[in-house]
Amino acid sequence: MPNIASAKKRMRQNEVLRLRNRSRRSRLRSSLRQLDEAIASGDIDTVGACWKEAQSLLDRTAQSGVIHPKLAARKKARLSRRIQQLTSTSN
Repeated sequence: MPNIASAKKRMRQNEVLRLRNRSRRSRLRSSLRQLDEAIASGDIDTVGACWKEAQSLLDRTAQSGVIHPKLAARKKARLSRRIQQLTSTSN
């Protein structure tokens, strides 16, 4: 346990940030899982809605530092490629 006041404050701040980051990461993973399920089912309307939400969450979590920006870009690129394949085969 810290003895210095600033170290105690930093410890409190770290706990708040840890919980906030955990919540954001969990929400992102849930969104990505929903998108995967929608792609697997082949429902184009659901895929569009889930894609919009997942893309937004990826950008926001990367901007806030929860995930690395290049990880977000890589996930978006791979997901968009899967969605393109889905839409091209359904037409």
